[in-house]
Order: sequence, then structure tokens, then C-alpha cells
Amino acid sequence: MSAAVAPSAPPVPSPTPLLSIAGFRRITPQQYHNLHHTGIIMEGEPVELLEGYMVEKKMRNPPHDSAIRRLTLLLPRHVPAGWLPQIQCAVSLGASEPEPDGAILRGDITTWDHRLPSADDFGIAIEVSDSTLAFDRRDKGRIYARAGIPVYWIVNVVDSCVEVYTDPDPPANPPAYRATATFAVGQSVPLVLDGVTVATIPVAEFLA
Repeated sequence: MSAAVAPSAPPVPSPTPLLSIAGFRRITPQQYHNLHHTGIIMEGEPVELLEGYMVEKKMRNPPHDSAIRRLTLLLPRHVPAGWLPQIQCAVSLGASEPEPDGAILRGDITTWDHRLPSADDFGIAIEVSDSTLAFDRRDKGRIYARAGIPVYWIVNVVDSCVEVYTDPDPPANPPAYRATATFAVGQSVPLVLDGVTVATIPVAEFLA
């Protein structure tokens, strides 16, 4: 009689992103662009490509849009020559093409006529956060840190402050910023480009 053989343990599956388990699949930036070019995604639709997934943007509310209007007016006043502010436009960060609420980029008005800004162009990435605060801290923070964006601001309209993240650590698991500072109403947030403070802006000027 042959000896009984114990059943082998099932193979341990490799870690899989939660969205893949749920039936989603990743797409490349080129596939994402093709969806735009063919009209499957219309220009201006509230979606962005994040870590290979199309993610629907949250509906904006008056406090968020108020802060966006303030960013639109404030940034050009403080950004020195050789840098350009950008509001709610797409950028290219590998598998992600987020549309940060604000950005300060190295270049001039013609630099990105034929390409998206990339990580090397960045001085600062900015998100305005109310209902998306946790998402912007965790997920957007991870994406910007992975790309090595040197400075990331969150204009936090919930707590009436500006959170400043610096010293990205791209190889970390997950990628993250090593340093964080919070500036409240009554304080001014330093505008640091290439390690140089070029201006300070009162936090109150960002908020309604």
C-alpha cells in the first residue's frame, strides 16, 4: 500500500493592488491619451490617471473653488522670472497624469506647448483639499513623492491651514515625504523654489 501523501498547500498569491482584485485593470498613459483622442473620454471630463487607473475627481464645492481663485491670483504675484504658475492642468509623472490644483514649474509660457510638464520641471505641486483631504495626504502625496517633486502643498480648507511636505523619499515603501510643516492663519507660508525662499505668503490669503 502506498503511503498517503498530504495535500500540498495552495500557492501564496503575490500582492495584488486592491483595484485589480475588484476587477479593474491598469492602463498606460498612451492608452489614456487614446481614449481622449478617440472621444471616449471628452476633454474636460472629471477624470485623471493615477498610478495606472482612471480615477473620477470629486465634485468641487464653493470653498474649494474659492481657494482655486485665490491661487490663480496669488501665485503670479510671487513667482520669480524663470518659473511659471499653472492651475488645474495635467502633468506627466510616469504611470500617473494628475491634474494638480496648482503647480509652479520651471520654464516660460512656451515650454510645454508640445508636451506635458514632468517631474523635472516642478518646483511645487499644490492641491486644495476639503472632502479629499485624506486622499490628497495619502495617495497624491505618495504619487508626488515617488516622482521626487521637491515640495508639495496642501491648502487645507477644512482646518484653515497650509500643509507643506518636503524632502521626498521615492524608494520608500510607500514613497513619502520625510518632513512636514503646517502653517495656520496668522502665519505665512514660505515659497521655496530650488531650495531658495523667494517669497512668503500669508495663509489667510489662500482661504475665504
